[in-house]
Amino acid sequence: MLQVLGGVWALLLGITLIMIGNGMQSTLIGVRGGLEGFSASALAVVTSGYFAGFLAGARLAPRLIRNVGHVRVFAALGSFMSAGLIAFPLLTEPWAWTLFRLALGFCMSGVYVTAESWLNNAATNENRGKLLSAYMLAQTLGMIAAQGLLTRADAGGATLFIAASILVSLSFGPILLSATPVPAAEITKPMSLRRLYEASPLGTVGIFLLGGVFAAQAGMGAVYGSQAGLTVDQVALFVAMLFAGSLVLQYPIGWVSDRMDRRLLILSLAAIGAASCLLGYLSDLALWPLMAAAFVMGGMASPLYSLFVAYTNDYLEVEDMPAASGGLVFVYGLGAISGPLIAGWAMQAAGPQAFWLFLIALFAAISGYAGWRMTRRPSLPAGETGAYVGVMPTSSPMALEAAQEWSYELAEQEEAKSESGAP
Repeated sequence: MLQVLGGVWALLLGITLIMIGNGMQSTLIGVRGGLEGFSASALAVVTSGYFAGFLAGARLAPRLIRNVGHVRVFAALGSFMSAGLIAFPLLTEPWAWTLFRLALGFCMSGVYVTAESWLNNAATNENRGKLLSAYMLAQTLGMIAAQGLLTRADAGGATLFIAASILVSLSFGPILLSATPVPAAEITKPMSLRRLYEASPLGTVGIFLLGGVFAAQAGMGAVYGSQAGLTVDQVALFVAMLFAGSLVLQYPIGWVSDRMDRRLLILSLAAIGAASCLLGYLSDLALWPLMAAAFVMGGMASPLYSLFVAYTNDYLEVEDMPAASGGLVFVYGLGAISGPLIAGWAMQAAGPQAFWLFLIALFAAISGYAGWRMTRRPSLPAGETGAYVGVMPTSSPMALEAAQEWSYELAEQEEAKSESGAP
């Protein structure tokens, strides 16, 4: 493993630093917005701006890379991100923050596309799975570490925004000084929504609903905590528990998914997610029940994303997988834009506890739709399904394509072993 990481350690270090900086500002927006007196609906628009920018970046970044190259795009987007992070405390208006978040989402998506194309170029059939796992681990650990740093200074000042900007600026040094330029990023044109739905209705509808879940919990979680009366330390711990759950539960859920009907697993995980949100709703802000709810809720959301990708792949030909990855990211992005908006409006009308009710409704919808789809089409035998590969919902189509390629390679290896009778 150390030998595999030797060639990409700088890239992983840089991504970790970027995630720390980006994770700090994402939670800080909710806390600082509350201090500035922003309404829940205003902060919902600010949050959705990030995901709108992210979706646009995923579509346009490959074109920029083809025109001017990886290094220039990476350096330019890094500079814009650093400047945007410093701009937040300079102009504390909802409309300005929405524009800043839109720009940050675009830049972050472009950074992902560039970094993931470098990573994919460095991967071979033998080490692709390890590199993808290390990359997803770096992302998750960065988000968790960000919450710890958030408690080190006053959220009402400019220090934390400056610190996030410094971390992002520093992250590009090791990457740009060590990464070798690669051929221009080529992301296949996304599959049409109609074709995607015809291939996998559950995958399409489920990943749309999950986009709302993930964006609401990650983007509006800090807003909920701030408006419910949690301290900054408690808000940071709450957000950290969301990502800690995904880190701990991703592998065991993946192991189970390769051995049972994935629709039943999707139904079960979504039901557990709804139950965890009900616990959060009934916790009356008691600290440990609240943190347990966040841990389980986060631990269901990220594996569900990987499950929807794997389940969709089960009904696709290999040559259609790259186009499907773009379609899945697009559908997920639509859900991620709408989720915070609906959650914010609900919280504005019914108070911060509406955060939990909205998430309960989404998880229940996923579970119910999965149950209904089980009556529409027979399940595939476990031996005929592709392998589950953990991938973060924040990834670009580049990482999703790499995960699909690795999933197919794993399935071929398993089939070869089965045919040869090897243990």
